[in-house]
Amino acid sequence: MEYCSDNEDLFGEYDSILDDSSLLAKLDYEEQNVKEHDHDMATKTDQYQPKNTDFTALRAAKEDCPTASCEENLTDSILDAFRDESFNVQDSHLVIQNDLCKNAERTFILDIEKTSTPFRIRESCDGVKCKTDRQVVPPKARRSMTDHLKRAMLCNAAAPSSVSLTSVQKKAVVTEEISVAMLAMETISTETTDLGPFFGLPTKVKELICNFRGITDLYDWQKTCLNLDCVQQRKNLIYSSPTSGGKTLVAEILILREMLCRKKDALFILPFISLVQEKVRGLVGFGLALDFMVEEYAGSKGRFPPVKRRDKRALYIATIEKAHSLVNSLIETNRLSDLGLVVVDELHMLGDGSRGAIIEMTLAKLLYVSRSTQILGMSATLSNVKDLQKFLKAENYTNDFRPVQLKEYVKLKDSIYEVDQKEEECFRFSRLLNFKYSSAMQKTDPDHIVALVTEVIPTHSCLVFCATKKNCENVAGMICKYLKKDFLQYKEDEKKVLLGQLRSSGNGSVCPVLQRTVPYGLAYHHSGLTSEERKLVEEAYSAGVLCLLTCTSTLAAGVNLPARRVILRSPYVAIEFLRRSQYKQMVGRAGRAGIDSTGESILILQDKDKEMAKRLVSSPMENCYSNLLHDNGSGVLRLILSLIGLSIANSLEQVRDFLSGTLLSVQERQLCVERSLSAVAQECVELLKEKSLITVGAAPNYAALEITKLGRATYKGSVDLNYCDVLYKDLAKGLESLMLDSLLHLVYLVTPYDLISQCKPDWMIYFRQFNTLSAAEQKMSASVGVPESFVARKAACQTIRKQTVDMGVVSRMYLALVLLALLKETNLWAVSDRFQLSRGFVQTLLSSSSAFCSCVLHFTEELEEFWPFKALLVELTRRLTYCVQAELIPLMEVAGVMESRAKQLYNAGYKTLAHLANADPNVLVRTVDNLFKKQANQMVALAKMLLNEKAAALQEEVDDLLMMPLDLPSL
Repeated sequence: MEYCSDNEDLFGEYDSILDDSSLLAKLDYEEQNVKEHDHDMATKTDQYQPKNTDFTALRAAKEDCPTASCEENLTDSILDAFRDESFNVQDSHLVIQNDLCKNAERTFILDIEKTSTPFRIRESCDGVKCKTDRQVVPPKARRSMTDHLKRAMLCNAAAPSSVSLTSVQKKAVVTEEISVAMLAMETISTETTDLGPFFGLPTKVKELICNFRGITDLYDWQKTCLNLDCVQQRKNLIYSSPTSGGKTLVAEILILREMLCRKKDALFILPFISLVQEKVRGLVGFGLALDFMVEEYAGSKGRFPPVKRRDKRALYIATIEKAHSLVNSLIETNRLSDLGLVVVDELHMLGDGSRGAIIEMTLAKLLYVSRSTQILGMSATLSNVKDLQKFLKAENYTNDFRPVQLKEYVKLKDSIYEVDQKEEECFRFSRLLNFKYSSAMQKTDPDHIVALVTEVIPTHSCLVFCATKKNCENVAGMICKYLKKDFLQYKEDEKKVLLGQLRSSGNGSVCPVLQRTVPYGLAYHHSGLTSEERKLVEEAYSAGVLCLLTCTSTLAAGVNLPARRVILRSPYVAIEFLRRSQYKQMVGRAGRAGIDSTGESILILQDKDKEMAKRLVSSPMENCYSNLLHDNGSGVLRLILSLIGLSIANSLEQVRDFLSGTLLSVQERQLCVERSLSAVAQECVELLKEKSLITVGAAPNYAALEITKLGRATYKGSVDLNYCDVLYKDLAKGLESLMLDSLLHLVYLVTPYDLISQCKPDWMIYFRQFNTLSAAEQKMSASVGVPESFVARKAACQTIRKQTVDMGVVSRMYLALVLLALLKETNLWAVSDRFQLSRGFVQTLLSSSSAFCSCVLHFTEELEEFWPFKALLVELTRRLTYCVQAELIPLMEVAGVMESRAKQLYNAGYKTLAHLANADPNVLVRTVDNLFKKQANQMVALAKMLLNEKAAALQEEVDDLLMMPLDLPSL
């Protein structure tokens, strides 16, 4: 469909269509033919009855029926004359014709019921209504087509209109598409959710996947998985495939089918904030094109409960912790039935400490409360699948397909061996390294890393996994030392741009290591980088500007950064030997689909590690065990508290019934050796009572379990049970003398407890910073337990015989001073230098504090005595989340927009979310430095989605205000 602009001449070369005598002559000729037809039809009226007299009653009518009009009996429809004429239809088309007639009749009836124009019933001139359902009505005389055309055009020309022709035409097309879609939905059964040929989805979805992802066809295993009976029947499913096999696309197609076909919301659970933001950016285009919301639940972002929409579905993309809080809020508001599908990426993380316990809690609640919510779990590394199947009541589908063949090697001394489990020794000799080392180089690089990487870079990419963060930086620097100068010329201009971006992100500062390695196309990647530095490095690597990254094992579980060759510097992570699952995740990064024909991994070994390495490459995957008993059973405690708070369980017996549906129950024989799960439940109930989080009826039945106000605040704020009582005491004490002329007191109260152990204050720095505080701030510090005298004596290295100060409080105040400096200066580099902390740790402190501030906010909302904190913590959460100048915050709400990019946008005139949402991506690319078209499109799409989300939240408030109360008194 092509649209005409408002200034186009729709009538070609005619000055006026009414002046075209040839056209009018043709109309007159057709008029005469129709009149003759009318006469013939009138003479045949008595010979047969009209078949569809109802159509006569459905014609448009005038509001009044004066005598003259009754006698004239004109009609505007040229089709009315043919309504009773018989047509010869082929037998093969009779069924289709009958179906079309029935659908048309139903559509006309629905239109009449909805229209605001009164339905005309013919009346005689004396006012007596005529019966049209049984009488035969002769064909009406038709108004002259020429007169009708002239009259319509003159009326249209005289009528003023402020609506452009283009917008009218576009609206007409959209309306037509909606009408066709609604008619199609009416013709299928309500139990059928098939809307199109692409796995039940419209062809438009396939086109979007092609446009956004460049994928024109699915792998055979993906098609098989999508067509499984259990998938069609919406049963729970666990499916596994090697890294880069295309698992995520299967999940995304099923998510789209759930939202578009079944009109239900969906939840996508990912392990890290970076993955959540990456997925939000990747799916926002689908949301705008297919009219659903994409919402980010990570860090301090996310609304509980989510906005309730009447006409749009939502895809919630959440971290593990936020997903649990989201499910809790949906259960509490009786809206869990709105959640049709939950997808869990990296399902093997069920066995990963406290985070695994949270995944298990979330899934167990879904299974217990909602029978209609489908669960999909996916992972590249799964072993004891039967336990997981029993827990999730799920089917299993496993495939070994990799789009790029992976070859695994190990290196011993100067020889390369291929991993072959058929061999007795597991290793088969492949080749010798062909690289000449000087004696000095041999000492610097005894593992021949330079030889291994220069076989592939710079034309191909390479990842080098190192045991520690410091080792990453050292290896990157060492490789650059021995690279040829030719590497400096490869994509030289792009690397200069990257260094400029890194300098901009650091407010003029750049890491000395990156300053030295980036010109060679190398960089390091670990948690010591700021989030903006990591993002720039990842984008440069994906674009081919950087050809090698030295990294820690966290990259393997993070964003998708594949490589032609993956090198494992050693079989250790810190001081621990690699687990099979870690090894498979790392080597799984080898091979880029669509770019490389093969991928290869090389594990560098010392002789002492050879036997352990054999077991590593040949052993099966580790089993995945429940972690509800991790950390002295804190997971079970937290689970039971939320069960009571959500009214899922109100007695010990109901608690035991719920626990029988957990993974812990499935693995009770292995994990509950000393005491049964039933005994664990009873012990946990008693402990929660001791902490004053619940009230309990008399033993032995423990009936009438009820949550206390403190207990409700704890589970709704997602506060660790180890800290809930400490937090309450700190807030209560702070309320007695809350200092509001500085942010220090509030910042101290939201400094995370779990980071205290990672902080060892530098006493001289502590003392210098303490002296910069105002008198009121120093008084506040003394009130919480950190007097100036103590800090001064520590700085002077004086011995304190009687330890009267809590060192945990002292360390927490030190971290609070770091946060206060950040909020004042918003320059992370300057603050990290001043406190002699790595900028990665400062970044972690900032993000953890913003998340904990959000938790404390929800905690205080449940306790009336803490009402002053509610308003104060909302703004503090916002400031900690972004930690930039206030005018940049609206732009940084867009996922992926960092401080330096926000400054560029602001300086270019895009100062609000509305500016960015309505921006032209082509103009953005021209006005903002180093911005690619794909990034600009994503940025605009994300801004539009965020704007829609804010508008929906406001609309919900409006709807609630205008809703009629259900308990309105009546007579």
